[in-house]
Amino acid sequence: MNYSFEYIDIILLAMIAGFIFLRLRGILGKRTGFEGKASPQFKEVLKKINKVEKNKKVEENFDDEAQGEFLKGARIAYETIITDFSDNDNKIVESKNLLNNKIHDQFSQALKERNDRGHFAEITFIGVNSAIIKEHKKIGNILNVTVDFIAEVITCIRDKDKKIVSGDPEKIKKIYDTWVFSRDTTSANPNWQLVNILT
Repeated sequence: MNYSFEYIDIILLAMIAGFIFLRLRGILGKRTGFEGKASPQFKEVLKKINKVEKNKKVEENFDDEAQGEFLKGARIAYETIITDFSDNDNKIVESKNLLNNKIHDQFSQALKERNDRGHFAEITFIGVNSAIIKEHKKIGNILNVTVDFIAEVITCIRDKDKKIVSGDPEKIKKIYDTWVFSRDTTSANPNWQLVNILT
């Protein structure tokens, strides 16, 4: 009889343990590694962390190779903008996307005044002699790069009767400019814009 009671006790304990296990499983759930989708809050945190890391990489990776690639584009942008501003239609067309709103408005106003005087420009762009990064600085998400340009052009301004008002259509002129280009490092758009003209 004693043995029977012992067996009954073991069975009862096993039943109690099983009941407790099932209750815990119901409350805590069953986990077998990482399962299910991350919560929206967790995804947002990860997104912010990735943005911070991306910004750091953009700033840290603006090394000699990146600067070389940037200057190739800056030379093309410089020629495009100079030529667009100095051609004979008195309109900003080709370089519109290369200018921020402030510079675009300044150029448009200058061209309107030229047009109102009945003047138009002629230009032959000889080439960029040098383009050197003076400094690059990141403010928040915005990376600004200041470039010193030296270029050669042939240019003059004529009136409505095609008489020369200024410049010399036969003479090569050397020009010096310091421009600031900028882009948002968080933007998917890789293009830079001219945001300031220092000289």
